[in-house]
Amino acid sequence: MLTLKRRTRGEAIFDLLNNLGMLLICFVTLYPVWYVLVNSLNEGMDGMRGGIYWWPRVFSFENYGAVFQSSGIMLAMGITVAKTLIGTLLHVLFTAMVAYAFSRKDLIGGKFYILLGTVTMFFGGGLIPTYLLMRDLHLLDNFLIYIIPAMFSFFDLIIFMTFFREIPDGLEEAAKIDGANDWAIFLRVVLPVSMPVVATIALFHGVYQWNDYFTGVIYLNNMDLQPIQTYLYRVVAQSSSNQMAAQVPGGISKTVTSQSIKLATMVVTTLPIVFVYPFLQRYFVKGMMIGSIKG
Repeated sequence: MLTLKRRTRGEAIFDLLNNLGMLLICFVTLYPVWYVLVNSLNEGMDGMRGGIYWWPRVFSFENYGAVFQSSGIMLAMGITVAKTLIGTLLHVLFTAMVAYAFSRKDLIGGKFYILLGTVTMFFGGGLIPTYLLMRDLHLLDNFLIYIIPAMFSFFDLIIFMTFFREIPDGLEEAAKIDGANDWAIFLRVVLPVSMPVVATIALFHGVYQWNDYFTGVIYLNNMDLQPIQTYLYRVVAQSSSNQMAAQVPGGISKTVTSQSIKLATMVVTTLPIVFVYPFLQRYFVKGMMIGSIKG
């Protein structure tokens, strides 16, 4: 009996420590987000004094007013929304189309193509050859620089292909009996039953497109084509308030500072993805299980 009590007490202590550890991890993960949100809702000049950790000291929406009144920020936001929607749609369609061909058992040279694609997952040409290629394709300072290079991913192809191979052959055979060709089978049979993997890849690529700042930094000189993440990168990279002041409309209150606008811009660029994720979560969880269970 004494041994049983000691074991139970040890398990209780272990559970307590485990719960405390999880709470600590959650706090360390979420507090930086809360800190940015709180300081973005505080008056800019007052925020420069510091000491704001849990709640705004002087509550104000002027930072967000500066964000949404700046034509440069709103144009960058529009570019980001456009490239995320168009890029994600084309990426899912094109990658799924290629993956469907790779999933066919009668594809000639299929194993060789998969081997070549696998090599590209580990080896790349490097930044300079890629830049020269984009230049020769006339994609520099072009909106298509966000779309064409990102239309295909071999890693996403593998996820699609694994899912397509688990679709019963009877569905395709029934469609062929009804006179459907390969395009009709892919668009009307395969894709509709593949919503979990489609949503998973769409979420993966949508987050990538939304957060991508590097493409705008390397391949764009035209500021009218920069996405919001590149805009934010350049704002954060500026070291003085005088540089930031040139980007803020003259009607903005003097209580707004470069630091407060940076924080407000961070919140504005993060919230859309945070709001979209819950709607795709159930598909995302199911899609992540693809290939993990057989039979």
